[in-house]
Amino acid sequence: MSFGQGGASWGPGGGGTPDWAALAERSAARARRKKLLMIGGGVLATVAIGAIVTTAVVTSNGGGTGKADKNASRLPAPAELPAESSAPAPSFSSVAPPPPPDPKEYISSAEKDKAPVTVEGFFPGRKLTMGDRVHLKGATSSSAKCATGTQGALGAVLTNNGCTQLLRATYRRDGVAMTIGVAVFATEARAKKAVDQASGGLASLSGGGVGTFCRGGTVCLRTSNSYGRYAYFTIGGFENGKRVTTADKNVYAVNKDLTDFTFRQIHRRGQLQASRAAADPNS
Repeated sequence: MSFGQGGASWGPGGGGTPDWAALAERSAARARRKKLLMIGGGVLATVAIGAIVTTAVVTSNGGGTGKADKNASRLPAPAELPAESSAPAPSFSSVAPPPPPDPKEYISSAEKDKAPVTVEGFFPGRKLTMGDRVHLKGATSSSAKCATGTQGALGAVLTNNGCTQLLRATYRRDGVAMTIGVAVFATEARAKKAVDQASGGLASLSGGGVGTFCRGGTVCLRTSNSYGRYAYFTIGGFENGKRVTTADKNVYAVNKDLTDFTFRQIHRRGQLQASRAAADPNS
């Protein structure tokens, strides 16, 4: 019986012995080839896995085309910082602007109250409208002799306190006639003193469609007030000579309209002069 492997033969009684060295060499050669194949397979597997990962990365960055973007490996350029400007930084003044002028300051003394004083300036137009109430204007007057437009002791009071001008205007509405007079003084203190000392009253002014009223002892409504260097007085009642009582609300309503309007006119005079002073401090 004979066996053959790699050219070697042996058998019982064959008289030959196996070539153990050759057999060992062949076995070692086969082991080396297997190892190399295993190592080579591992390298191929590693290359394949790397290719798959590269393809996945390129695909995710390249919109699924499978082609690597030549700029994919570049880092973004650093942001450019603005260069330092040579322009000066804005500055803010720590000094607060002066407050606007107080209108009352300009109607409290003759030194600042320089606007002309006229009847038309205080009582403009041919009628006075307050809300839905219309008062028709009658006669007007202006006098540098304040006592000539008064009754009783009021003339002396105005004169003694230095009244320089007395402006009067009469209004009528629904059978009620009323004269309002504005007395002009040099200072606020003199105007207040004249009101505090007031006695007697303003003389009613007829004409311009209004007959004589509040004369000859007829009971009429009289008031006195002041604002700034101006004192203002009223006298009013019924055109038919009827005496006024506290129940005659229409007489009081006419008085309120006229005194409110006069106060506003004096205040507006201060506002206009304060505005001009603010616009031109050197005026």
